[in-house]
Amino acid sequence: MPAAPSWWTTRGPASWPYLPLSWLFQLLAGLRRAVWRSGWRRAAPLGVPVIVVGNIAAGGSGKTPVVLWLVDALRQQGWNPAIISRGYGGKAQIPTPVTALSTGEQVGDEPVLLARRSAVPVWVGRDRPAVARALLAVRPQIDILVSDDGLQHYPLARDVEIVVIDEQVLGNGWHLPAGPLREPLRRAREAQLVILHGPCSAALRARLGAVPTAAMQLQPADFYRLDDPGQRRSADSFKGLMLKAVAGIGRPQRFFDTLQALGLDVQDSRAFPDHYRYHAADLALNGADALLMTEKDAIKCRGLAPTETWVLPVDANIDAVALDYILEHLNGPETA
Repeated sequence: MPAAPSWWTTRGPASWPYLPLSWLFQLLAGLRRAVWRSGWRRAAPLGVPVIVVGNIAAGGSGKTPVVLWLVDALRQQGWNPAIISRGYGGKAQIPTPVTALSTGEQVGDEPVLLARRSAVPVWVGRDRPAVARALLAVRPQIDILVSDDGLQHYPLARDVEIVVIDEQVLGNGWHLPAGPLREPLRRAREAQLVILHGPCSAALRARLGAVPTAAMQLQPADFYRLDDPGQRRSADSFKGLMLKAVAGIGRPQRFFDTLQALGLDVQDSRAFPDHYRYHAADLALNGADALLMTEKDAIKCRGLAPTETWVLPVDANIDAVALDYILEHLNGPETA
């Protein structure tokens, strides 16, 4: 995915030429949604509950940490979850299992990260219902599915929709390609839960209406060495060093801001497009003592990056009420 266009941030002259396409996109998206809502087409049930974690805007809203949080919470509640995904950026078209040894080129960056972090089955493929059926056929013990993205993939039956919103990602509030929106903000009101990543204005809360919401922050852990994840270092141990940082994610600045919040003085920060395929030259230390990167970037950089490359994992810190809302829809209000 290329970097977010500059005109997505404002409703200035740079975005105006894209408005006709934006209106067409909005019309087609609305018609497609109406077809499924009206019952003209129906998604076939899969035999187990399905939770879709998605967003209404292009760009890094924070879905992957939410998926990791969710499958861990479900396991603690006695469920046996698995994850399905389109595998954006990967070559897999048919239902394909993902392992810790899979590559981003094969199955997409996020699914590899999910497989390494979640300890639950992860499968990808173009047709998510087909992926779900293939997974369930070989893993009959799975009793709930979590779809990483797929909010707009209406052929996939779902029991719970979770929309992750980062207000900064909403940009100018216009639809693609004049702005970042895939669907209008009112679409989030139809979800069972909205997770708000970062600060949220009173105006946004008002526009969300009565849909339940929960706040989320990303909590960084200790760094680990790229070529030896067993080695760990605290952020404090990097203070006073010459540091380089790279980020090829939806919002690279978020990673750089996190490093700054940890008290690190990064002299060389380099942002790349989301899902960027790195070259060794991109990762050269160039005089720095260490290279810092995200877990998503680390999927693609093993074997390319220098020895002193350290990865910063993050976990979603989500209001406890979020799980209550989810369990209420899965089990009924008496068990939430």
